[in-house]
Amino acid sequence: MAVIERVEIVLVDLKPKVKRTDAIQSFVSQETPIVRVFDRDGAVGTGYSYTIGTGGSSVIALLHDHLAPRLIGRDAEHIEAIWRDLLFHTHATTVGAITALALAAIDSALWDLRCCHAKLPLHVMAGGAKDSCPLYTTEGGWLHIDPQALVDDALAAKAKGFGGAKIKVGRAHVAEDVARLAAVRQAVGPGWDIMTDANQGFSLSEAIRRARHLEALDIAWFEEPLPGDDVAAHAELARHTSVPIAVGESLYSISQFKDYLQAGACSIVQVDVARIGGITPWLKVAHMAEAFNVAVCPHFLMELHVGLCCAVPNSRWVEYIPQLDTITGAQLSIRDGRAYASSAPGLGIDWDWAAIERLRSAVPLVVR
Repeated sequence: MAVIERVEIVLVDLKPKVKRTDAIQSFVSQETPIVRVFDRDGAVGTGYSYTIGTGGSSVIALLHDHLAPRLIGRDAEHIEAIWRDLLFHTHATTVGAITALALAAIDSALWDLRCCHAKLPLHVMAGGAKDSCPLYTTEGGWLHIDPQALVDDALAAKAKGFGGAKIKVGRAHVAEDVARLAAVRQAVGPGWDIMTDANQGFSLSEAIRRARHLEALDIAWFEEPLPGDDVAAHAELARHTSVPIAVGESLYSISQFKDYLQAGACSIVQVDVARIGGITPWLKVAHMAEAFNVAVCPHFLMELHVGLCCAVPNSRWVEYIPQLDTITGAQLSIRDGRAYASSAPGLGIDWDWAAIERLRSAVPLVVR
């Protein structure tokens, strides 16, 4: 019985390596709440989540004041029971980002602890479908980047074996987006995938208009074309275009994904382990998508998502956006454009605790 006796909580603020802009916002900072769960046997599980610059202190407060105290004395192996208990304990604040991000930090720590006890890596513990997954890059496709720089980045990624690149869309006129995408398509040729991401920036009529242009460029998917809570509009868009519609990074519950899948409103599921509330609900969404014959291509968090993508059979891509390099030792294993799941017990993240100590934004909080 892995009885939890202590929980430590720390916030680390990581600055992006490059300028990141999209149709509605800038990614100014990655606030990273990190949770460590200690059991009586001396084993430790580490989990985390993230923001893009706001709300980190609120996540930490929710963890310290309301969630972590409910872990003390619990059997860490009872992950499903703990996740549901914490979910209903915070029922008045769900569905939403702050609660989901807090739940995710705890849930991923418990999965890390479970894997360490079992001496198994996450991808095996959670399913063991495969050992690697193809990569596409987003880091060179931000909205402010000019066409030639987009081309240069895509060609560099292609030379490394990556299978595609994501380019942000949402310039003032559709012709600007088309010019940027067409330049990349001409450079990389027809046998390489180009993804697009509108970050919820369009109305339905404008999304339908722009989708017509995306079809001619053989775009792999049209991501978040509309506000994430508008299932009906996504379903209507899907009826007007052959371009696959991708959603998920702005959905925070299993039920929201159910609504999209039942409505035929998406053909790519981008479930984010932090924003869905942890590994436990992530796996439920991935298996539900499998039942609809829909691919899983998760948003961000490549260091954690590689293990989850290798756990399930219907994963298609891992998104390459490096962000943990300054607080980890060994980096993501990449060969020939594929990300390989770690064989080490746990989540497969090699935390650098000395670096975390230097970069933390406040004294760690301890709950006993």
